[in-house]
Amino acid sequence: MNDKLYSMKEAMIFSQRIAQLSKALWKTIEKDWQQWIKPYDLNINEHHILMISYHLKGASISDVAKFGVMHVSTAFNFSKKLEERGLLKFSKKESDKRNTYIELTAEGEEVLLKLMESFEPDKNAVYSGAKPLRELYGKFPDVIEIMAIVRNVYGDDFMEIFEKSFANLENDFVEEDGRLCKKDTSLQESV
Repeated sequence: MNDKLYSMKEAMIFSQRIAQLSKALWKTIEKDWQQWIKPYDLNINEHHILMISYHLKGASISDVAKFGVMHVSTAFNFSKKLEERGLLKFSKKESDKRNTYIELTAEGEEVLLKLMESFEPDKNAVYSGAKPLRELYGKFPDVIEIMAIVRNVYGDDFMEIFEKSFANLENDFVEEDGRLCKKDTSLQESV
């Protein structure tokens, strides 16, 4: 007697459906992403590392690898290239000599902020593909089921960092003249 709540056929069809959709979506995302960052002489891993460094403020290479979904050596090697360009700085903590930590330099943050300001939604195929849904329902798809799958694969820590990064974007940036700009925090700090 079979106690499974699913059939092998159902499991295989689901897995293949996700695989095909993910591959098609990734191909489009990869092309969009590369076009966006090309003027800044960055590749996808380098940009991702800069973004992670911005959100995690003093992340370890292990954290970058985990959240960036890359091997530790990949995270280290691309971080090293960013350090050579003056966009990141490496450090060790007195209390933790085993891990290497990275932090954005002022120049790294400037490049990242310029990149964010240069984002053009209409040149992004995934945005364009979701736009009719936003117009129909008044919001972009929540992708909550995909997030649940990712949580089950990568764990709560991954999703906490994921949510923190989007909360940072929501809290740290404003739209001015159709562009994203970092909020001027000097006014808030002087109060």
